[in-house]
Amino acid sequence: MKFEGRCWKFGDNIPTDRLVKSQYVFEPMEVMAKHVLEDLDPEFPLRVQPGDIVVAGKHFGQSSGRAIATKALKATGIGCVVAETFARTFYRNCFEVGLPALEVKGITTLATAGAPLRVDLTTGTVTNVTTGATLTGEPADPFLVEMLDAGGLIALASKRTDLFG
Repeated sequence: MKFEGRCWKFGDNIPTDRLVKSQYVFEPMEVMAKHVLEDLDPEFPLRVQPGDIVVAGKHFGQSSGRAIATKALKATGIGCVVAETFARTFYRNCFEVGLPALEVKGITTLATAGAPLRVDLTTGTVTNVTTGATLTGEPADPFLVEMLDAGGLIALASKRTDLFG
């Protein structure tokens, strides 16, 4: 579970309604993806590339527990999301839809917008490739990594009848 990509940096307390505005939640996913985070950075939905990494401050994904926000973020093609802290429901929704997420204290001081980052979910390590600076957070739980490997909760459930009956 290693990722490398360009950093898109955001601040603290970003609610799911800022990830995807409510006016787009009933649109097809390809339409929603064209509006992800546009209020915070209008360039994001236009210039995000597959494998890019979203970095945020504290309490990313707060407010509603709409899983559509994590699905839309994943639909942009990003490799993973790293934040100081996540709203708990948002964090769990990430793994359930197959979007890697990692909490790392101090990430906003390590990450620079546009800089390449390397993330290892199983060790909890994030490296700024330009500066060589590294921070380590809590590695993802092995069960959550298994969920990601499967492609999300539904894919895991279809493979692991011992867990879900």
